[in-house]
Amino acid sequence: MEELRKKILSEGKICANNIVKVDSFLNHQLDVGFMKKIGKEIASRFKGEKIDKILTIESSGIAIACYVAEEFNCRVVFAKKGKSLNQSKDCFEANVYSYTRGGEYTIRVSKEFLHKGENVLIVDDFLANGAAINGLMNMVNEAGAHLVGCSVVIEKGFQPGGDNLRAKGIKLESLAILDVIDEANQTITFKDEK
Repeated sequence: MEELRKKILSEGKICANNIVKVDSFLNHQLDVGFMKKIGKEIASRFKGEKIDKILTIESSGIAIACYVAEEFNCRVVFAKKGKSLNQSKDCFEANVYSYTRGGEYTIRVSKEFLHKGENVLIVDDFLANGAAINGLMNMVNEAGAHLVGCSVVIEKGFQPGGDNLRAKGIKLESLAILDVIDEANQTITFKDEK
């Protein structure tokens, strides 16, 4: 998605440890018009598929998932990080390691919102090592639902998450794949530019 690449280059900030901050438009402050375009693009890549639910993880995936769900006229379910008093005790759970948070946490989805036989599309903002998506896929499998595929806005192509999913035969649609993040020169190269 060329417009996404331009936005990453113009608004993204390269930080230490191969981190690119895109919080000005994607995962802290939201560019709502652009998010709608992202939702349409993801939906176009799964055109013709029957989608019953969009599954994501709080909090950065929620806005993206909502715009994708609007295109499929379906509901969004998001995994919550940690326990809350108002959440059902009967949940699917998975432990997920977050590189940016520097630790492991448990994600939960109430069993009343993910059902056997449903066609599920997983959506998230970033894919690096794939821990979050693998945790969500485990929930889909445990529910007896059908995984249609996964889509992320930005994939770090130099980390193993995307390749591991593709090796498993999972349909993965990444709107932009970062190939090289050069902190010293403050440049980003996308996967198909080499």
